[in-house]
Amino acid sequence: MAAVTRRLWAAWRHVAAPAITGAVLALPLLGAPAPGRAQEQIEQQEPTPSAVEQVATPIELKDAPAFFRDMKYDDTHLEALAMGGALSFQSGWLLDTLSVSAVLYTSQPLHAPDARDGTALLETGQKGYTVLGQLYARLKFLDRNFVNLYRYAYDTPYLNRDDSRMSPKTFEGYTLQGSVGGQDGAPAFRYGAGYITKIKDRNDDDFIWMSRQAGAAVDRGVAMLGALFSSGGLSVGGIDYYCADVINIGYGEGKYLVPGPAGAGVLVSAQYVDQRSVGGNFMTGVAFDTELFAVKAEASYGNAVVSLAWSRTAHGADLQNPWSGNPGYSGAMIQKFNRAGEQALLARLSYDFRRLGVEGLTAYALFVHGASRVAPTTRSAVPNENEVDLDVQWRPAWKGLTGLWLRARYGHVEQYQGPKNAMTEYRLVVSYDFSVL
Repeated sequence: MAAVTRRLWAAWRHVAAPAITGAVLALPLLGAPAPGRAQEQIEQQEPTPSAVEQVATPIELKDAPAFFRDMKYDDTHLEALAMGGALSFQSGWLLDTLSVSAVLYTSQPLHAPDARDGTALLETGQKGYTVLGQLYARLKFLDRNFVNLYRYAYDTPYLNRDDSRMSPKTFEGYTLQGSVGGQDGAPAFRYGAGYITKIKDRNDDDFIWMSRQAGAAVDRGVAMLGALFSSGGLSVGGIDYYCADVINIGYGEGKYLVPGPAGAGVLVSAQYVDQRSVGGNFMTGVAFDTELFAVKAEASYGNAVVSLAWSRTAHGADLQNPWSGNPGYSGAMIQKFNRAGEQALLARLSYDFRRLGVEGLTAYALFVHGASRVAPTTRSAVPNENEVDLDVQWRPAWKGLTGLWLRARYGHVEQYQGPKNAMTEYRLVVSYDFSVL
């Protein structure tokens, strides 16, 4: 099967202290990427849930993101208008054993002032790029078990496609994944293991070593091993990422779903992250370790979902996201809220308007309060922050418009202590997804 994806992105950012404003116009045409599994990427790419049964969490290791995340309070103005897309091919299964696929990505400038580089729509220097981002073979054995060879797109909590620009992050490596059980409501066990050598960033045409992407001046890959067990409404899983002499990241998550009639239900989940330098400490030059613990409760009724989450990050260091997005429950559109010492409280309300006769229209409002943050080296206090996000999207169910997705997003972060800095982002996304063959 062949498919063509086109995207047109125009992006502007202006940041100044104490007043910070920004605007983003995004028009991805004729195609939408599969979702990543990091928490903000779930918000970015998946439909707004109308019941807790539809809520996704980062540990769900599926094969399938945030714009200007964690910006600095300085004076910047970034601007670019680019057009590009993807041409993909996927074969059928030869002897029900072998399948091959390839995806070619491109992004080319339409308007890109040299002095306003940095939107990540183009390569550094406002240059266009074309890259064979995916080229892989899949070997199937024992029905639902696969070996993935060479360039592939993965979706795990700390290693995923982070697809929020013209093209996603993709990886070179070799992995084994599969599942056992799960038929007719039986318990299921899913697993994944492998070694990832290199990564292609979203706006690049080169694959570099995973260690260098993390900031270390050595050539190292990442070994990963994960598993997820589910039975009824309960699921428990974990995954570990080990990059020699750079960093080790352990992620664990559990959730329990209590469904009810007509979309009503309750979902409770918890996550734990442990990060630490290893070996030669080549990532930062010094040893570090930190951790995060978070809990989340969600309830749905009448196509409305209410979510509450709380997270706490240890004082040792800010959490690192060297290869992908942020899977933390308290992560929002602009900020991650997972910095040293930070405690965050999130509240979110979403609604699906189909009960009012508007099929495909959803909206949500989100508020996050972050407090107790400290500078990792000095342990001095850092101003607290609040973030407010609003999101409206429409996926029409009308014949002839299937695959069309319209979305508007607003995010505002404000420090209400110290210099009282603020930043605002606006994003508009228009997407149309279809198959050529």
